[in-house]
Formats: sequence, structure tokens, C-alpha cells
Amino acid sequence: MTDTTTLKTLEPSANGSEQPRMDSAKRPAIGLALGGGVARGWAHIGAVQRLEELGIKPDVIAGTSVGALVGGFWLAGHLPELEHWARSLTKRRMLTYVDFMLTGSGLMGGKRLQKTMQQYLGGKKIEDLPSRFVAVTSELATGHETWLRSGNLAESLEAAYALPGVFPPRAIDGRWLIDGALINPLPISVCRAFGARLVIAVGLHADTFGRSSVQRREKFENPELHDGETLIKSAKANIVEKAMLRRLFRTTGQTPGLGSVMLASFNIIMDRITRSRLAGDPADVLILPSVGHIPLLDFDKADELIALGRQAVDEAMPSIEVAIDHLA
Repeated sequence: MTDTTTLKTLEPSANGSEQPRMDSAKRPAIGLALGGGVARGWAHIGAVQRLEELGIKPDVIAGTSVGALVGGFWLAGHLPELEHWARSLTKRRMLTYVDFMLTGSGLMGGKRLQKTMQQYLGGKKIEDLPSRFVAVTSELATGHETWLRSGNLAESLEAAYALPGVFPPRAIDGRWLIDGALINPLPISVCRAFGARLVIAVGLHADTFGRSSVQRREKFENPELHDGETLIKSAKANIVEKAMLRRLFRTTGQTPGLGSVMLASFNIIMDRITRSRLAGDPADVLILPSVGHIPLLDFDKADELIALGRQAVDEAMPSIEVAIDHLA
């Protein structure tokens, strides 16, 4: 990676204060790790927008799950379209992308979502992107962490967010691949493997088990507050789809519904694995949007999540400057 010469200017932030901007800074190779977090991943949109506004241009982007989705769209030049689509989602509109499968390896076929993604990405290939991009997935047969760094971008993103039990696995090069968050929820190690000296990571689980735990306990004790309950009530779906939603999210006696248990378990897995991997390979700068209060399936909260992503970058900017100066 070639170093360039350095200048710092000031530009107003979203709240009107001046923030340092790094234009063609003499700096180390920068890696950006974007973690998994289902709907909370819309915070990545605000984070990468703000990083770009401040002149932080990563040489390597590694994304897991929804982090891969946002990173891929960003490098493909279609982040504005993804942002517009995310902001347009309502609970009712979300259901138009739900194509339940009564047979197969996932509850949802993902065909409607796949069609929307192909509309923007078409046949774009990873190797044609302007910076190195790696989509992190897990191989179903072996459990190996699998890095997709060439080939069809849309197919790679589908594999990266193929959450087990929800979306079917994706077959690429003869291997069945699933969501990378099961192995590497925040792919700092991937950035380092591809030459990044400074790694900035955007994690979505910092406050998962703070006040958010209290909110989840209240949900489990009150059927009317369960994840997906408002989805059922607002659903313009056929009888089979509504029955599936009730089966997933409604309580059975005093126990939480199947969907709520699956999501809470996924939350625990990502939180614990993230903590473990951070202990062994911490990021140089860790950006932590406060998104733990937002349920994993609340894709209609894009406005709030994008704002939280931008805010978290502004708060982390002094640390980014220090890290760049130290490692240059």
C-alpha cells in the first residue's frame, strides 16, 4: 500500500461542531471490520457514511453478515440506494420480503430479497471493487471460517447473511456456506490478514447485555411485548404465513416463542464470541454504536440506527486520529 502526504482540515459535523477531516493523510494501511447484528446493522450505513465524510478511506473492508451487505454496497457505489431502501421499510413492507418455506433448510427462501439485491448489484464481481473486500462466511460441513474475496458480489453477500434456520445456505464453489457471524462476528483478524496495520472495527453488541437485558426479560414475561408480535398484528399475509409468524413468536403457555428463543440465542452467541475474539485480537479503534435496545428484527428502525452509527463515529474520531498518528 502506498503512503501519501498529509493534510488535516475541519468540517462541520451533523451537530454543527467542527470535526477533523483527513485528506490524503500519510497513514498506515487501514482496515475496516463491520460486524454482524441483523437489523442493527443499519447502523453501519451511518458509520461508513461518516467515515467517508471525514476522509477515512479503508484499504481493506471485511464484513460479516449485515456488515458484509453494507460494506459490499458501499464499495459497489450503491450505498445511497441501500440507505433509501432501508429507510423505506415498515413492518408491513418487511413482510413483502418474507417468503416462507414449509420445506427446505430455512424458513425463508430469500428469493424476494435476492431479486431486490440483484437489481442494484447485477453481475458485479468482488475483484472489480475499488478496494479489497472480504465477505466472511462459515462452511456448513466443516465449521471453517471461509473468506469470499472474488466472484459474484451478490451471491457472496447472500452467503454472508444466511442465518441458519432463517435463510437457506448458499452453495459457492461446491461448499455450502452460512452466516459468518457464527464464527467471526467482528472480522478484525481478516483485515490484519490482508495487510491492514490500523484496524477500525464497528461492533453492534457492546450494550447487548446492559439495560437491553432488562427489556428482554420484560418481553419474555409479557406476551404482548414479544419480538414479532406487532409484525403479526400488522401483517398483510395469507393464512399460512400468519400461522407461521404466530408459531415463531407467540408464547406457548409461560415459555417464549420459538422465534424469540432463536433470536435471543443468536444474540448470546455473537456477544460471547465477539468478546472472546476481541480479547485475543483487539481492534486499534473500536466503534460501538449504542444499538442494544433495538430488537434484532426491527428493520424498520433504519432512521434511528443510521443516526446512531454516525454519532458513534464522531465520538471515536479523536481515537482514530491518535491511532493514525501513532502508526504512521
